[in-house]
Amino acid sequence: MSWSVRYSLKLPRVSLTTMPNKPRILWADDEIELLRPHILFLEAKGYEVTSVTNGADAIEQVRRQHFDVVLLDEQMPGMGGLATLAEIKALAPELPIVLVTKSEEEQLMEEALGRQISDYLTKPVNPSQILLTCKRLLEQPRIRSAKVSQEYLQAFARITAALQGPLLPEEWGDLYRRLTRFDLELEGDEGARQILEDQFREANRVFARYIEMVYPDWLASEPGQARPILSHEVLSRLVLPVLEEGRPVLFFVIDCMRLDQWLEFEQLLAPLFDLNTTYYFALLPTATPYARNAIFSGLLPRDLARRYPDAWSEAEESETSRNRNEETFLNDFFERRRLRARIRYEKLIGAADGRAFARQVNDFLQPDLSAIVVNFVDILAHSRSDSDVLKELAPDERAYRALTRTWFAHSWLYQAFQELARQRCTIILTTDHGAIRCLHPTKVVGDRETSTALRFKFGRNLRCDERHALLVRDPLPFGLPRSSVTTTYILAKEDYYFVYPTNYHYYVNLYRDTFQHGGISLQEMIVPLVILRPKTI
Repeated sequence: MSWSVRYSLKLPRVSLTTMPNKPRILWADDEIELLRPHILFLEAKGYEVTSVTNGADAIEQVRRQHFDVVLLDEQMPGMGGLATLAEIKALAPELPIVLVTKSEEEQLMEEALGRQISDYLTKPVNPSQILLTCKRLLEQPRIRSAKVSQEYLQAFARITAALQGPLLPEEWGDLYRRLTRFDLELEGDEGARQILEDQFREANRVFARYIEMVYPDWLASEPGQARPILSHEVLSRLVLPVLEEGRPVLFFVIDCMRLDQWLEFEQLLAPLFDLNTTYYFALLPTATPYARNAIFSGLLPRDLARRYPDAWSEAEESETSRNRNEETFLNDFFERRRLRARIRYEKLIGAADGRAFARQVNDFLQPDLSAIVVNFVDILAHSRSDSDVLKELAPDERAYRALTRTWFAHSWLYQAFQELARQRCTIILTTDHGAIRCLHPTKVVGDRETSTALRFKFGRNLRCDERHALLVRDPLPFGLPRSSVTTTYILAKEDYYFVYPTNYHYYVNLYRDTFQHGGISLQEMIVPLVILRPKTI
């Protein structure tokens, strides 16, 4: 196997000093003449400063023209700083205002902060202090964006060298997290973003070759340094050790949550919990019937089909019914290990289920282990495929992340987490698999009994372009059930999705730019598992 990677990209030049227009500062102070050296200093640094000596003139200036920031003296004759602040906020609510005062009273600070000032400075102030404050308010996003771009372009060569491999599973996890972090932080530099997107796709190409080579060996060996924890080992290796601590454990499985989505949720949960994040690899196919059933049963899909042949046969007739027995699988897992534990299972599909759960969340502290499946993120991913409104709201991955963050911030789930943060419990949060934005079609041929998913298929007489998909002729070494001697599976690589030759162009356009799962990609296979302990403990 060759690990060489051959591609060349022209890197754009990044400047940390370019400022498109002079930022405009309004400075209101009754002793403004004493501050003339400060004003000259700011003007020398590229700022345009308008000065006034009272609150009324400051308000009039805001009415007449645009400013980027206001420096406002708290103690002025006539209309004081706080009264002026209120009037300016009524005219321009988003205008950053810095209150400058001689007073260090805590009550004054709290009142000013309550009126949404952007910063608070105590006199005497020096020019460098003013400059730093203005830079932070006006230029921080631009400076940060340029810095992140520079950091990524410096990391580009190192990531390219790493892809020439071979890499261990934990190294793949580190590389994926680095790419995801850059994807989250790169803003405003479309050149660097295009390079990142190309490198992400190249990483997925190499990753698919790697999985094709090592995956059967993973399933044939014990977990250790040579291979990662897999879906069917989550309960035994990651959940049971936490359960042994003796506190109630709530085990959340958010269907189809990607790493980048978790990192958005993490920002909201970090003030409430101490977070300990690890990672595992989702089983193939990265789809709910296989990966999530493996989590709750502790079994590979082939072994699950053998232990529950009736349930599996029934489910084969309807792919959507394959996750109806998770509670049974979970109880069976504990019985097989002769573990005594009070267990509760709940699946939250719609908003009504979620709101009811949030109202009764304290009831879930009674069992030793409460397993809660949350379906909303998966519903959102698939609904986007069918809804023009959602496509308009989330036209790309950045917007899709923002949409899921907005949902979580205002959801019953976040409300429940806020309540749980006040309790003596431990939360484990994970997912069964991620999803990838599919942009490239690939033709597939199969008979009428072939499954309908877009990123994986099983059936007889399957044919595909093996550059774009992994053809599994013998399912057993891949941990998959074989209903007949002719059963084969195909798993899409990178961001490909399967389309039949019939009405090819119609279905290409229908499913292009949709979020799907079931195949082989970093976004689908490498998933986070987070232990959350309330900070109040």
